[in-house]
Amino acid sequence: MTTMATAARTRPAAPTASASPEVAEAPEATETPEVTETPVVTEAPEANATPVVTEAPETTATEIRRHELADFLRSRRERITPEQVGLVRGRRRRTPGLRREEVAQLSAVGVTWYTWLEQARDIQVSPQVLDALARALLLDRSERSHLFSLAGAIDPAPGTECPSITPALRALLRQLEPIPACVQNSRYDVLAHNRTYGRLLCELDAVAPEDRNIMLLAYTNEQWRSTVMDIAEVTRFLTAKFRAAMAEHLAEPSWKALLKRLEAASPEFRETWARHEVVSSGGRSKIFRNAHVGLLRVETSDLWLGPSAGPRLVTYVPRDEETRERLQRLQALVLADED
Repeated sequence: MTTMATAARTRPAAPTASASPEVAEAPEATETPEVTETPVVTEAPEANATPVVTEAPETTATEIRRHELADFLRSRRERITPEQVGLVRGRRRRTPGLRREEVAQLSAVGVTWYTWLEQARDIQVSPQVLDALARALLLDRSERSHLFSLAGAIDPAPGTECPSITPALRALLRQLEPIPACVQNSRYDVLAHNRTYGRLLCELDAVAPEDRNIMLLAYTNEQWRSTVMDIAEVTRFLTAKFRAAMAEHLAEPSWKALLKRLEAASPEFRETWARHEVVSSGGRSKIFRNAHVGLLRVETSDLWLGPSAGPRLVTYVPRDEETRERLQRLQALVLADED
């Protein structure tokens, strides 16, 4: 009895129904896990921070002129046909205008040296070489002046005639009389004319050579303006042609100087120029009231002496027999004044 009682006392008690097993507690939802290392974060630049920019070296005025000179020479070389300078075109020619070696040959300079000029290399150019280039490229007075300005040289012969005005061309102008005729460049400078043209619109020989420009005459010469019938329509048409032609010469000082001069001299030109009208070149019927022989009805024609950017021969052919007779009378007056 005693043994059984002892065993009963040492037997472990069974768990009661209300007892719960022990469970390890989970961390609270709000508890942040412990981080042992702090990640390295690169700070973004501030919104108003100024980026550091490495400045490129400035382009000097001399460098700009060299590049302008290169572009100018290239453009003038490309507008001249081989036939204009007495060269044979050949069958396989792909270059527009003249080749570099042909310009070098005509100018009596080295091909490499001329190539460096068109590449804007830093080389010195003498006035004698510039004069040779101007003749080879058939530059007119304004173009020649621009060439020497870009090269930073003094022109030894600033009054040199345009090489494209050859003795043969002057003879042709004389042979066309009594038909008025002149040679103009793309800027509308009158480079040469015959005697009847000199009396057609105004006393052209009395006008200074630097002022013999159709645009200037149309807006500032009263005798020229009084001769042209329907002057408002004519000046509007001329201005539209001038704007179209200037698109290829925007950077050239002679064109910019002419535009500035016209704007300063004529409110009418400023108003017409602001319309931004353009029209291509071509023949047109015109009526003039000449101070010496009266009403003249003519048809203008342009004969290009090379590419369209170069000089052209402009003729004023009579549209009727009455105009033909009056032009003959005008020629007779010119001849009488020369005697």
